[in-house]
Amino acid sequence: QVQLVESGGGLVQPGGSLRLSCAASGNLISQYVMGWYRQAPGKQRELVAATANGGYSNYADSVKGRFAISRDNAKNLVYLQMNSLKPEDTAVYYCNARRGQAYDYWGQGTQVTVSS
Repeated sequence: QVQLVESGGGLVQPGGSLRLSCAASGNLISQYVMGWYRQAPGKQRELVAATANGGYSNYADSVKGRFAISRDNAKNLVYLQMNSLKPEDTAVYYCNARRGQAYDYWGQGTQVTVSS
């Protein structure tokens, strides 16, 4: 079992930056693929970025070059650095921990609003 708690969301102007954090408790995140997803009003939840242990990461095309995912396995933390934010990045951002088909955990989400 993994419990995930996101933090770091808020209101930011276009072009600004935010760093989201995901604190995990329970099992060590080193066993999991860790990801960030987002869901905007009226839209489906979508993958933003994910990282597997060993350094492999992938990103949605819409955030490549602007967002960076990182993990600190020793501290059981995952981060999402978001730069050059756009209004279309506005969404609730969720942290996810996944291992195979059987283990799939979600945080409660943190709101990110990009607006002037």
